[in-house]
Amino acid sequence: MRRFAELYRALDASTATQAKVAALRDHFQHAPAADAAWAVYFLAGGRPRQLVPTALLREVACRQAGIDDWLFDACYQAVGDLAETIAHVLPPGSCAEDTGLAAWMEQRLLPLRGLAPAEQAARIAAAWDGLDTAGRFLLVKLIGGGFRVGVSRLLVQRALAEVAGLEAQVMAQRLVGWTDARSPPSAARYAALLAPVAADADGHVDRGGQPYPFFLAHALQAAPEALHDTLGPTGDWLVEWKYDGVRAQVVKRAGQVWIWSRGEELVTERFPEVVQQAATWPDGTVVDGELLVWPAGSATPAPFNLLQQRLNRKTLPKKLLADAPVSLLAYDLLEADGVDRRAEPQGRRRDRLEAFAAAQRLRLSPAVVADDWAAYAALRGSARERGVEGFMLKHGTSHYGSGRTKSEGTWWKWKVDPLAVDAVLVYAQAGHGRRASLYTDYTFAVWSRAPASAAEAQGVLDAIARREPAPARSSGALQLLPFAKAYSGLSDEEFRAVDRVIRATTLEKFGPVRSVRPSLVFEIGFEGLQPSPRHKSGVAVRFPRMLRIRHDKPLHEADTLESLLALAAGA
Repeated sequence: MRRFAELYRALDASTATQAKVAALRDHFQHAPAADAAWAVYFLAGGRPRQLVPTALLREVACRQAGIDDWLFDACYQAVGDLAETIAHVLPPGSCAEDTGLAAWMEQRLLPLRGLAPAEQAARIAAAWDGLDTAGRFLLVKLIGGGFRVGVSRLLVQRALAEVAGLEAQVMAQRLVGWTDARSPPSAARYAALLAPVAADADGHVDRGGQPYPFFLAHALQAAPEALHDTLGPTGDWLVEWKYDGVRAQVVKRAGQVWIWSRGEELVTERFPEVVQQAATWPDGTVVDGELLVWPAGSATPAPFNLLQQRLNRKTLPKKLLADAPVSLLAYDLLEADGVDRRAEPQGRRRDRLEAFAAAQRLRLSPAVVADDWAAYAALRGSARERGVEGFMLKHGTSHYGSGRTKSEGTWWKWKVDPLAVDAVLVYAQAGHGRRASLYTDYTFAVWSRAPASAAEAQGVLDAIARREPAPARSSGALQLLPFAKAYSGLSDEEFRAVDRVIRATTLEKFGPVRSVRPSLVFEIGFEGLQPSPRHKSGVAVRFPRMLRIRHDKPLHEADTLESLLALAAGA
C-alpha cells in the first residue's frame, strides 16, 4: 500500500507527461507482480463495487477521532472530499506496516463486503491505525469506489510497453478487458501482460478472445456551411448513420465467440442470438459494430431503453428475448482470416466488410450518399425520425486507431442538436478534484404543470423557502419535480458565480448535498428520455448537460413535465 500511495502522490503532483510516465515505469519495474497487477487495474480505470457504506466510514472516523458529527460535516464542507477529510481528522496511528497492495485488496478490503457493520467498523479502524495520512486517504478511495488519479490510460499503456519492450499497440490490445471484475488481477495475468509476442510458423499470433482497442470519434462542431473547408470533398468520406445502441466487438477465434462492449466488459452471455450468428463465421474474424434491438420488419431500431432491459438482467427469459431481439449492425472488419486489418485504409476495410456481410447475411451499416455537405446537413435533420443520433464520418484513408486519436486517421461524430428544456436548480453538491471546493454538481427540476400565474409559482417557492414538505403528486398542487443531474457545460467563471449563489441560498444540508432556494433557470440538453421510478418526475434523461444559464428567464416560465414528455415524444 505504501508503494502505491507514493505512486499516487507522484502522479497527482505532476502535470508533466514525461514525469508521469517515469513514475509509472519505475513502479511497474520494482513492485511485486501481484501488486503491480492491482495497480494496473486501478490506473486503467478499474472500479470495484463500493465495499462499505459511506455513512459507516464517517461513523468510524468520528469515533476514532473523538469528534462530533457536526464537526466532521464542517470539515467535509471545507475540504470537499470524504477521503481527504477522514485522512486528516484521524489521530496518528499506533503502528506502521508495509503490506502490499494485492494483500490489502484480497485479504482485507474485498472480504469487507457482506460482513456485519460492526465487524466492518472494527476492521476499518484497525486498518487506519496501521497507515499514515497518505495511506488512509488512498484506502478510503479504494473502499468507497471513488479512486481517481490524474493519469490517462494512454500513459499507463505507454509505461507498460516500455517496461515490457513491446509496441504500444500490442499493450493497448492486451489491456482491453483488464478491468473486467470477473477476471481479478493476479501475478500470472501481469506476467502475461508483459510477455513477449509469440507467433506460429505462419506469423499468426494467438490472441485468444482478446478484442482490439476501440477507435473513437471526435465531436464535429463546424457549421454546415463550413464543412467543405473543414473536411474537403464529400467523396473523401464514408458517411454512416450514428446509431444509439451498445458499441461492441464480436470476436470469433478457435471455434469460440466472445462479445466485448466498448466499456471493456465481456457481455457474451447477454446476447445469445448474436453468438449463434457469429458461430458460423470463419475463425480469425473480428467485427466492430453496434448491438441494437431491431424488431423483424421494422425500418428503424427500437429505443435504447428496450436494449437497456437486456443489459440490466442477469437472466434472459424467453419473453424478453422475443420482445427485444438484438442484432449486430456491422461497422468495420478489424480481423479477417486471422490477420489484423486495422492498418489497412478505411476504404479497403469497407470493401472487405461488405463482402463479408453479404456472405454471412450480416446487417451492414449502410453508407449514406449525398451530393454535398448541405445535402448531408438536410438529411441529418431527419436523424431522430430514423432512430439515430446523427452521422459518423470516416475518412477513406484512415486506419483503425486506438482510442480517441487523429494520428492514424480521423473519425468524426456529427450528432443532432440535443433536446433541451429550461429547468430550475434545486440541489447542489461539491465537485471532485480541482472543483472539490466548489458546488458544481447540480440537480434540476421542472414544474409538475404550468403555473397559473407568476404568483402561484412564487407561492411554491415561498413554501420551499419555509422548508414545507412538497404536496402529494395526486393532489394536483403545483410543485417542482427533480428529473436530472448535470455537472458539465459551464465555464470556470460561471461555476464560481453559481457557487456563490448556492452558498447564499442554501436551505438545508444533507451530508455533501445542499438544497437551495430556487433562483436560477438553466437550459438543460439531453439525448433521450425514459421512465424512472427513482425520480419524482417519473422520468430520467440520457446524458444531461448544462447548455447555458437562463438569466433572462423567470422561474415561473421554466418548462413543465408535460413539455418534457412532449419533447421526447416528438423526437
